[in-house]
Amino acid sequence: MSNEPPVVAVEMGTSRIRALVGEVRDGGQCMITGLGECPSRGVRKGEIVHVETAETCLRSALQQAEENGHVHIHQVHLVVTGGHIDSLVNRGSVPVMDPDHEVLEEDVEHAMEHARSVGLSADRRVLHTICQHYYVDDQEGVPDPVGMEGAKLSVDMLVIHGLLNRMRNLVRVVLGAQVEVEDVAFSGLCAALAVLTREDKENGVVMVDLGGGTTDFVAYARGVIADAGCFAVGGDHVSNDIARGLHLSVAEAEHLKETEGGVLVDLAARSQKVVLGGEAGQAARAVKLADLNTIIHARMDETLRLVRDRMEAKGLLHALGGGVVLTGGGARTKDLLPLAEKVFGLPSRIGCPVGLAGLAVVAESPQFAAPAGMVKYAFRTRPPEKGLGSAIKKLFQSWFGS
Repeated sequence: MSNEPPVVAVEMGTSRIRALVGEVRDGGQCMITGLGECPSRGVRKGEIVHVETAETCLRSALQQAEENGHVHIHQVHLVVTGGHIDSLVNRGSVPVMDPDHEVLEEDVEHAMEHARSVGLSADRRVLHTICQHYYVDDQEGVPDPVGMEGAKLSVDMLVIHGLLNRMRNLVRVVLGAQVEVEDVAFSGLCAALAVLTREDKENGVVMVDLGGGTTDFVAYARGVIADAGCFAVGGDHVSNDIARGLHLSVAEAEHLKETEGGVLVDLAARSQKVVLGGEAGQAARAVKLADLNTIIHARMDETLRLVRDRMEAKGLLHALGGGVVLTGGGARTKDLLPLAEKVFGLPSRIGCPVGLAGLAVVAESPQFAAPAGMVKYAFRTRPPEKGLGSAIKKLFQSWFGS
């Protein structure tokens, strides 16, 4: 048994609030030992719309995780998502100061510091900075510039950022539940860490996390994270479309989507119908399966094309040799893979968390990708001493002005 304390990852999603407890066992294996989840209220599109209601749901999920994980939770690692999260590439350049023009570690640090100093509007804050490529005198493809000779060193940095108030509201909900926030990370990065293999990243791949209210994406190309972001479109759009198109309640639409729906429109079975049990005081009714699937197909096609268009605009489609990996609750939609392959023109597969032991439901379920990845991320980035590292302290000081 490892002496390292457990990690608790929290995801406050549009449809579910989840808490996962992870521990490191001897040999470095990461094991999921506890799970708590609750239907989400007070959260829309991954953002807080009612603090008190969201706190109540979070407390319920944390209590479940404490009970079946046999731990007392006082700190969590928080997954952050929302359509406000985006990324950009910023290049930092510095002169090589050594008299012999040899690139030193200090030059690398200075170049990275320049690249991190990106100009954002006052209402936005940086979540992650990820080094992409180095250049020595504009020579490309330099994996490690230390020891090379040149007059100028440059580095490209992917900067993931979001709206300060939206992210701060998520943190406030956790603090209101009498729990500290040990770290925060973008949901898309966490999901990618959970479901992608080293081979996926080397070949180039786009991971698409289809959530209840958002769609996160992370693209790897040429061995680095090339793009990341989030669209405020998710499974709730599908349910709302079904409700409007078939004149159902949202609850009926959600149930119908999960039990009968798919993205394949089979014209040969156009007359096939699905009978819905009537709600209290209402008679049962039937809807055409082809109509249901036509609605689902239209919205899922649109959602996937948002990501495809982004990849095309960034010039990344040709670099995605590993294809498309779909995860999140929306990845369970029937017949989704053929649609994804048609939209992207690339091989596609469903991604479930890998490299984790413990609760089988987590390893077998794409909807757990983000919190499972956060557990892995936490063990990789946690400072040696227990508690908040200096970088995280500085992050929250900048967020809350303390």
